[in-house]
Amino acid sequence: MKAETFLPDDYRPAEDEPFMNERQLEWFRRELLEQRNELLSDSKSTIAGLQDGTRNIPDVADRASEETDRALELRIRDRQRKLVSKIDAALRRIEEGEFGYCAATGEPISLKRLVARPTTTLSLEAQERHERRERVHRDD
Repeated sequence: MKAETFLPDDYRPAEDEPFMNERQLEWFRRELLEQRNELLSDSKSTIAGLQDGTRNIPDVADRASEETDRALELRIRDRQRKLVSKIDAALRRIEEGEFGYCAATGEPISLKRLVARPTTTLSLEAQERHERRERVHRDD
């Protein structure tokens, strides 16, 4: 088992240190785990709320409004479920030593991009190329 890497409370990955060193990887791992735990906690509270919230509302408009709210809540949770899968994939990439490198080019992904979106698998340039191709093929 790997020894835990010490991180000061105010640590943030910086451009002037070696790319994807142990401290950076540990920082991203902790950020991803924290984000994952928040999403799972929110999901549990939604499930509890949906189970407790079954009421018999006599007014048709009020009932429709509540059903719309529930449908929206479920859509949000579905998106979060997909994000949890992406977080799990990012955590696997950390363990496998592939985190921080573009899946298309193998080049390092900028730290700014990784901090903003740690689940990303493409560099900004590769993502832009992907989106351009997607737009071209979508118009067909």
